[in-house]
Amino acid sequence: MLITTKKLLITARAKKYAVPALNINDLEALKAIMFAAEKMRSPIIIQTSEGAIHYAGMNYLIAMIRVAAKEKVPVVMHLDHGKDLKIIKQAIQNGYTSVMYDGSALPYNENVRNTKKVITWARAKGVSVEAELGAIAGIEDFVTVKERDAHLTDPKQALAFAQTTKCDSLAVAIGTSHGAYKFKGQTHIDIDRLKEIAKVVKIPIVLHGASGVMEDVKALAEHYGAKIGAARGVLDKDIAQAIKHGVAKVNIDTDLRLAFTAGVREAIHDLPKVIDPRKLLEPGNLLMREVAMRKMTLFKSSGKA
Repeated sequence: MLITTKKLLITARAKKYAVPALNINDLEALKAIMFAAEKMRSPIIIQTSEGAIHYAGMNYLIAMIRVAAKEKVPVVMHLDHGKDLKIIKQAIQNGYTSVMYDGSALPYNENVRNTKKVITWARAKGVSVEAELGAIAGIEDFVTVKERDAHLTDPKQALAFAQTTKCDSLAVAIGTSHGAYKFKGQTHIDIDRLKEIAKVVKIPIVLHGASGVMEDVKALAEHYGAKIGAARGVLDKDIAQAIKHGVAKVNIDTDLRLAFTAGVREAIHDLPKVIDPRKLLEPGNLLMREVAMRKMTLFKSSGKA
């Protein structure tokens, strides 16, 4: 069933679990994610970025997700990292049940102004809105502590932002980053900062850039030719702590991409005479299923549907 994120995430935060928010670009990822959600009885947020929309087309993605939402588990159709107001408005009008406005790179007042505009559009359609405050970049991307703190989410500002915009959930910057190369040295996110934010911000908190870059999946991909040796992700123990301290939605994209890549590389290597795309894509699909189920276990969302 297709639902919004608002009540789903409020319940998750109250009960100290997180709903997995998994990105898709195509049918293969969607099928794998829905298999995992059904098997684990987990609610699921299916995310499409603006890049996915440009790649596959909004109408195709909407049609696929609507079919997936006929399953028994709760499904959210979410626009991830919406920056183009035209695309956000189109998503709201065409049936997305949740959208994110990402104005984190803009000056604070402009971020507030645009977020409120998106919320006005969304409220008219009963759509949930996620906003973002702070720069999603690894802690070690900054040279000094002062520079780091200037980019990470300030708890007092987060409270003001949430109260002013009345967004339904808030993505915060505590040291994670997008992609596979999150950390140059010690893997670390700022849990103490998250605790301070959670003390004052009572709406659900969202963690972006949270892929773990699983070592076994990475090793499989590299065995079949991938060159990703420096890739490092967020530790499972840090994710667990983040969920304990207010994070109710955890975004995962890189881990699914890595799983799919590893599976397809293996198939191409092991099945040199096969030209059936279905058979070549199947190992990637199976590995994405496994990764999605592992995330549901880590986030404690299994059995919550």
